[in-house]
Amino acid sequence: MIGLVLRRLAQAVPTLLLVVAASFFLMRLAPGGPFDLERPLAPAAMENLRRVYGLDQPLLVQFGRYLGALARGDLGPSFSFRDLTVADLLARGLPVSLTLGALALLLALGIGIGLGCLAALRQGGATDRAVTLLAGLSLSLPSFVVAPLLQIGFGLALHWLPLGGWGGGAPGHLVLPVITLALPQIGAVARLTRASLAEALRAQPVRTMRSLGLPPGRVLRHALRGALLPVIALAGPLATGLLTGSVVVETVFGLPGIGRYFVEGALNRDYTLVMGTVLLVGVFVVVLNLAADLAAAWADPRLRGRA
Repeated sequence: MIGLVLRRLAQAVPTLLLVVAASFFLMRLAPGGPFDLERPLAPAAMENLRRVYGLDQPLLVQFGRYLGALARGDLGPSFSFRDLTVADLLARGLPVSLTLGALALLLALGIGIGLGCLAALRQGGATDRAVTLLAGLSLSLPSFVVAPLLQIGFGLALHWLPLGGWGGGAPGHLVLPVITLALPQIGAVARLTRASLAEALRAQPVRTMRSLGLPPGRVLRHALRGALLPVIALAGPLATGLLTGSVVVETVFGLPGIGRYFVEGALNRDYTLVMGTVLLVGVFVVVLNLAADLAAAWADPRLRGRA
């Protein structure tokens, strides 16, 4: 297990460097700049701003300085939020995004595994077909369609839940964003669980246990041990998808998470804010995938030498 962690961390460093480099040069090469306003600044003022923020230097020099600051843990100042640093903004938005992602992940795993098991135990029946249909429907609906529909139905028509806003993390403000984030993932987990458990129930050891007259609950528990391994492996990409997918959800519901800061940074050409957000998401991708691999290796020792 220690070797697995060390190998993954060694692979993560060059991967994150490539992500940082690609984001840095793509942002600099995109049209526009952080100080382009509707009423252009005077040339002298523009030149002073570029010199203060180091944007008058060649790109390679800027990149080297950014890597040096990054090595010291400095993500730099924000160009659009002048009184705040990128670290300040990410510290504000990260708890919001983590709360949404964690709740959506728990909801997706709980409901998805339950529906998948229900469908696998009733293969070919009405329940199986209904679960398959619902799973396909949830996967086909994008979040930018689901979010307005939920707002119209539960916010405008029924007045049960607020349309948006954080509300200090009040439960009522979390329901619609969490459902929007979790809905497609519920379908993915349900389909994977159904297929994996159905295959496990057809395996020879399970058929032998049935022939010996063992209790159905014990047989099901044995089948689930192997059937849930693909779901455990999916949990890492699922969690990172929920974190990155919150960009649309946070924008639609007006939530102050890192996804919303990323959109504002991209629109305003806030180089440092976009870079900090991309780096933070990249770190979470590495960490969550590693956690999923460790969980799968712990559950099945045969996977430890392959990861």
